[in-house]
Amino acid sequence: MNGPPPAAFPTFDVGKRDRADALTIVGLTVAYRMRGRERGVLQDVTLRVRRGEAYGLVGESGCGKSTAALAVLRYLPRNGRVKAGRISIGGHDVASLSADALRELRANAVSMVYQDPGRALNPSLTIARQVSEAFEASGASAADALTRTVDILRRVRIASPERVMESYPHQLSGGMQQRVVIAMALACNPELLILDEPTTGLDATVEAEVLDLIAQLREELGTAVLFISHNLAVIGRMCDRVGVLYAGKLVEEGATRDVFARPRHPYTVGLLRCLPTAGRSKDAGRLDTIPGSLPLPGTVTQGCIYADRCKLADERCLRDAPPPYRVAAANGDQMARCHYHERAIDLPRATPEAASESAGPERTGVALRARNVSKTFRVGNEHVRAVHDVSLDLAEGETLGLVGESGSGKTTLAKLLLGLLSPDEGATLELDGAALPARVTRRNDAQVKSLQIVFQNPDSALNRAHSVRRLISRSLAKLASLRGAAKEARLQSLAESVRLPERYLGSRTRQLSGGLKQRVAIARAFAGDPRVVVCDEPTSALDVSVQAAILNLLADLQRERGVSYVFISHDLHVVRYLSDRIAVLYLGRIMEIGRAADVFGGPQHPYTEALLSSVPAMAGGGDGHGKRIRLSGELPSAANPPSGCVFNTRCPRKLGAICEEQAPPDADAGDGHRIRCHIPVEELRVLQTVAKAGAT
Repeated sequence: MNGPPPAAFPTFDVGKRDRADALTIVGLTVAYRMRGRERGVLQDVTLRVRRGEAYGLVGESGCGKSTAALAVLRYLPRNGRVKAGRISIGGHDVASLSADALRELRANAVSMVYQDPGRALNPSLTIARQVSEAFEASGASAADALTRTVDILRRVRIASPERVMESYPHQLSGGMQQRVVIAMALACNPELLILDEPTTGLDATVEAEVLDLIAQLREELGTAVLFISHNLAVIGRMCDRVGVLYAGKLVEEGATRDVFARPRHPYTVGLLRCLPTAGRSKDAGRLDTIPGSLPLPGTVTQGCIYADRCKLADERCLRDAPPPYRVAAANGDQMARCHYHERAIDLPRATPEAASESAGPERTGVALRARNVSKTFRVGNEHVRAVHDVSLDLAEGETLGLVGESGSGKTTLAKLLLGLLSPDEGATLELDGAALPARVTRRNDAQVKSLQIVFQNPDSALNRAHSVRRLISRSLAKLASLRGAAKEARLQSLAESVRLPERYLGSRTRQLSGGLKQRVAIARAFAGDPRVVVCDEPTSALDVSVQAAILNLLADLQRERGVSYVFISHDLHVVRYLSDRIAVLYLGRIMEIGRAADVFGGPQHPYTEALLSSVPAMAGGGDGHGKRIRLSGELPSAANPPSGCVFNTRCPRKLGAICEEQAPPDADAGDGHRIRCHIPVEELRVLQTVAKAGAT
């Protein structure tokens, strides 16, 4: 591909980029053919992304966000087709391009980063080969491509590119894989970069690094960005403008600050109210939710497509489809397809804010106690200590949040408590004051039923061939006291408690939405009246509306039944909302533990401070935790942890030799709040107060 392109190819030159929008979509209508029928997925969508602009596209799963991205690239599956509309990139009509011209456009003008970097990388090829191929596709020679590979990996903040180039994808962390994929996407200095949920599943610090990188490269290269996400806080931080999709229609659009400050469509209002805002806890009341669900693809409605879920809807909404009303806002025009857009901000709550009036069972004592729990794995010739001397108590009816970067030991600790892994010698576990065998195979039926787990992905935990009724009934079958009518009554009670409509009991899980599947998983976990439930990222893959419903459900069940939770999540807003206490793990060690309000309010361990500073805010910047703190380097290997304080190699407040040579003391910050750091508690408080004041 050296030299000028053939005449049939469009030339994607810089001058052309400056004269046209990076992306223009006009009247886009897309349908999929399913079971002999065409079902509309996008309907008359019109938007544009200006050169150098970041445009966010938000909405629930199934609303058509990813379909829009695939249509832009002409990557729709075989059963999908563009029925109407026009798509142009840099002024070039995508539909009119020949196969060769389309290939050049994908190689030189537009790139896409997918949600799962593991699926975007070939497991059988080294990173060097895969990244260099991206340069070769743009016309570089093999030797030049390798040289440029080193440069692009440094640009995406990979510290040792030569070492990474010799690695295979499975040898890299999720955050490192995502940076490699971004490097490949940027190889051609694209005019348009499409990001489809690029940070889902990443921990707070890696997510912040990836977002910082995208913002920096956008500024350096003038690249336009189409950012698809259900994380509204990320959109608020990254995007100049935002479009809200609902059931394939663009129902609101405008400057991000205007839309998030004063939304004018009831659907946007509902999405924003679902979020657990900074500092909010379950004690402040339940989260609002959006009733109902998305209409099925291809559903034809006469009036407003959102009417059956909207509390403002009346006969006019059912009869007449709303046109795009446009108003002048602080940062530009704002569009909303709602007859009553001026009243949308005053929409009444869909979910009662007050918690259940039932006080639930009386809660006294400790449900689960762990002392001196460690776990060492043998990997080749190395011994890897994933959990190091952890001791904690979990009170009845309490939620303990576990936070930390990927690889910090959260899931391993949870498996040790559940008995799925055996701890090293010297560990003791107690359930309700009685000794608890380390392995689940040595626990009696009552002990097994007392500790349950809800996984991140219900698909991996539920048999797709079985009905919902059978899945829950199998758990109830272990209860000797339940037979016949009593068993059916118990099943109905469980379904009602998790807000699972009776009509779904006969369905297979493959017929259910993600939120309904998670409700089935929760019902199964509660079938044996557990004392402790481990929730391992139970909402990270869910839309904000479904997430709010699941968080409300977990809080209600805890209030009614006195169950205790161990809650693991990368989303610190979610952890803050549901948790009574929080433990911060780093390399398998508890660096800080205390009441949620104290851990978030400070003083904090420097590692906690860095985690909290990484949380994206709706309007950009920090989240009340001061300036963004960047941690240097990657998480050290648990096979060879640093001496002294294990955090000393990355700590922004490192004192000196004492941090490298001596393990830090476990300091008391009051009310059960403990911090492992050489810096005195009061000095941490002053340092962090000054840092927050300076950031404002």
